Amino acid sequence: MMGLGIALLLLNVLAFIMMGIDKSKARKNHYRISEKTLLWLGSLSGGIGGLIAMKVFRHKTRHHYFYGCFGIGLMVWLIVIYYIY
Repeated sequence: MMGLGIALLLLNVLAFIMMGIDKSKARKNHYRISEKTLLWLGSLSGGIGGLIAMKVFRHKTRHHYFYGCFGIGLMVWLIVIYYIY
């Protein structure tokens, strides 16, 4: 059970960092992280890290599918945690 919590935390931190890196690359007009990768990571992590990063970095806030994907990821993780505990 503790391992699941640690994995979830690490995935959310990774999603947050990846969104920050992508925002930095966007400002510098460098090669960017694909939206598919960001969405996939956000879905796996439960979306909390991605949603926080969207607000902190003001990144991908016009793309409503990011909110939806991260929200669905969060709901899935909440259901999984509910059934485990």
